[in-house]
Amino acid sequence: MEMEIQSLLEKLLDINDAMSRCAASAASTTSVTQKLARHRDILHEFTQEFRRIKGNINSMREHAELLSSVRDDINEYKASGSMSPRMQLLRERAAIHGSIAHIDDVINQAQTTRAVLGSQRALFGDVQGKVKVLSDKFPVIRGLLGSIRRRRSRDTLILSAVIAACTLFLIIYWLSK
Repeated sequence: MEMEIQSLLEKLLDINDAMSRCAASAASTTSVTQKLARHRDILHEFTQEFRRIKGNINSMREHAELLSSVRDDINEYKASGSMSPRMQLLRERAAIHGSIAHIDDVINQAQTTRAVLGSQRALFGDVQGKVKVLSDKFPVIRGLLGSIRRRRSRDTLILSAVIAACTLFLIIYWLSK
């Protein structure tokens, strides 16, 4: 059904493109332009709705698979009551080993991310140095950078004042109850 809907959406896209080409070759009036825009909007709405429903179905499928795997684990645990203690320990050891391997993967990803962020920091430092050199050479750029800095600090002060006021009102409201 998904493939069928996808092919129908592609056909509708092709028809919209053909209509656009026909309208472009002929004298385009406002009513034709409005109809083409409406057909494009309908296609866009259908496509969005299809993607939303497809995502919901995939989410429900994953949820069902997760629940079935949990049920399987519970049934396996109940059935393992007759297992020997040695087998239970081996199974637990394998589970711990799998968790440790997963933790190692996560740590490796974090280290890689840290290295990438470090290289980005160095890159931004280089860019900042180059901008400083340019601002020293051209006073107009220095003035522009100064105004950007002042505006940013002003925005920060305004945002801080709004957050402080909201926090104060929240505390007053909380104490009044």
